[in-house]
Amino acid sequence: MISRILLVEDEEHLLEAIKLNLELEGYHVSVATDGKKALKSFKEERFNLIILDVMLPEMDGFQVCETIRLENSQVPILFLTAKNSTE
Repeated sequence: MISRILLVEDEEHLLEAIKLNLELEGYHVSVATDGKKALKSFKEERFNLIILDVMLPEMDGFQVCETIRLENSQVPILFLTAKNSTE
């Protein structure tokens, strides 16, 4: 079985690099570049893992995570962030 990953990242160079590396490892990767697109993909497909950027257009990663958790408390969510603050 091929693991399916939803990769949510708005920075194109990061998105492409992460997607390429995951695909080279044999994963099927769907991508979204903002929070609304991520939720749309989540509702249309099943994923074994979600890699979620914190800083996204439309709605941030925390809001996306909260919305996903209302529907599915089982799928692992890995937060990806380049924030340089410890807040």
